[in-house]
Amino acid sequence: MKISARRPALAGFTLALVVSGGLLTGCSSSETTPASTAGSSAGATSAPAAAAALTLTDGWVKAVDSGMTGMFGTLKNTGTTPVTVVGGSSDIAGMIETHEVVMVDGEMKMQPKAGGFEIPAGGTHTLAPGKDHIMLMKLTKAVKAGDEVKVMLKLADGSTVEVTGLGKPFSAGNESYKPSASASMSGM
Repeated sequence: MKISARRPALAGFTLALVVSGGLLTGCSSSETTPASTAGSSAGATSAPAAAAALTLTDGWVKAVDSGMTGMFGTLKNTGTTPVTVVGGSSDIAGMIETHEVVMVDGEMKMQPKAGGFEIPAGGTHTLAPGKDHIMLMKLTKAVKAGDEVKVMLKLADGSTVEVTGLGKPFSAGNESYKPSASASMSGM
């Protein structure tokens, strides 16, 4: 029996999926729009397994020296069940929250998104400046243009999936920040 050079790589990938419990999805919104696959990032999930996949297409993070920043792009759920992103973690941030921007008393205010982002099966959710985004707070290091920023997104079922965004210079909008009760502004 002849084994091709690609077979060991495929076997390793299959084993990684079996060990990790498969790929997972997570994020949602009422938006369902097509997303490109260029620049997507997906990772293996941890417990409990779901029969879906979450990717971040065209992921990027606003370059900053300190404090807090946002992650943007398009989250896509290629699975057959809805998935909800409720938070996350990263080695460069002490706290990660799902955020939205809303109008309050004539001002745009950024605040935690109650319940996170839900993506329906086969749907997408756009993360954009001045709209929904992943907020990285209490940064432990600067995010420079060109840096690769990895974020482990936490899903409502307790599983996680790693996504990546590229550091990019960007001038923010004029929204103000309305922290959650659990978010301390010290050190930001």
